Amino acid sequence: MSEVAGTQESALSRTRRLWLRWFFVGLGLWMATLVVVLLTGNPNLIPTLVLLGSFLVPVTFVAWAFERRGTDELTSGLVFSTFVTGGVLGVLGASVLEAYLLHPSAWLFFGVGLIEEAVKLLALMVLTRHLRTRSLRDGMILGAAVGFGFAAFESAGYAFTALFTVDGLSITQLVQTELIRGVLAPVGHGLWTAVLGGILFAGTRQGRFAVTGRLILAYLGVSALHGLWDSMHSISLYLTLVLTEGERLRPSMQGWLIEPSAEQVRLFSVLEWVGLALISIVGTVWLVVQWRWSARASAGFRVRRRASPVVPNI
Repeated sequence: MSEVAGTQESALSRTRRLWLRWFFVGLGLWMATLVVVLLTGNPNLIPTLVLLGSFLVPVTFVAWAFERRGTDELTSGLVFSTFVTGGVLGVLGASVLEAYLLHPSAWLFFGVGLIEEAVKLLALMVLTRHLRTRSLRDGMILGAAVGFGFAAFESAGYAFTALFTVDGLSITQLVQTELIRGVLAPVGHGLWTAVLGGILFAGTRQGRFAVTGRLILAYLGVSALHGLWDSMHSISLYLTLVLTEGERLRPSMQGWLIEPSAEQVRLFSVLEWVGLALISIVGTVWLVVQWRWSARASAGFRVRRRASPVVPNI
């Protein structure tokens, strides 16, 4: 009997580590593709390099979250559909709205945050409207799936754009873009939409989604984090100029060009990365607190079910 239990526990442990195997297999395929592209110069492999690098981290984190789902109604098919469909709908909707509603201004990035978080939330609501059971934890997982899908397709676009430079195709720029966005992906779109998804599901009333005050505040909060994240480059540049002697100019054939000092370059880099780190910490703490609260809520629900009396059939 103990051997059977040990075998079942070992199988469950292997299942729970599936996301880790996916990550290393995907990383190996991406590195192999990169090596072949560099050796052969075959441009037909560039789409493979873009897709593998853009989807590796988002898919891994969605798989990790799926293993910790709260109900059996949350199936792999549903998570996959929210990842792909939600991601595509989010990218398309955000692109259209940003093109028609936003104009260059100091608040441009906060407008982007408001639009993209609203579009991802609406995509989540549409794709999960038929779910009968909606737990806070499952809302966080499905929200993360939509957010990471958005991030994957967006990263693919950025990587593809980085490929083209004034000097021709640049594999170096493409790889740098994928590495940076891959490292930052866990604390971006997936995290923000996970927070919103949990609060959306927790506020369900009589099987219907409800726009509660808590959901509105959470939406404004994650949109603010999103806007600060996108504008951190500009904020760091402004602070650098304030804290130093300002811009230096040098003459050239094209006119006067800005030439930052070594001190300005170092200060700018520090300010930008520290700012991104602080935003990431705030979002991560918010997510962890909500996740732990969902675990306590799920435990309480299971206790109430075990404690409820069983009425025999007559």
